[in-house]
Amino acid sequence: MVLHYYLVSYDVSDSKRLRLINRVLKGFGEGLHYSVFRCDLSRRGRVELVAAIEEVINHVEDRVFIVDLGPVDGSVEGRIIFLGKKDERRKRGAVIV
Repeated sequence: MVLHYYLVSYDVSDSKRLRLINRVLKGFGEGLHYSVFRCDLSRRGRVELVAAIEEVINHVEDRVFIVDLGPVDGSVEGRIIFLGKKDERRKRGAVIV
């Protein structure tokens, strides 16, 4: 199963839908910055993500931007540039619970 790295950003005008879309995206990936998420998904996962988003948003008032950055094979990291405060979450090693 090939996973792809998706960058998902949203602009939701209603506070209730904003909380709902944030909850949906937390179930599929990790937050990077305010309304921007990274989701590593299979084809099926992407279809499920789109379906979950479509159930929440108002298609007239809201926008969701999904970008497929390609397979999660390490090369995707070279296509992403963070400026300013670094994303410390990606630098952590394994966490044992």
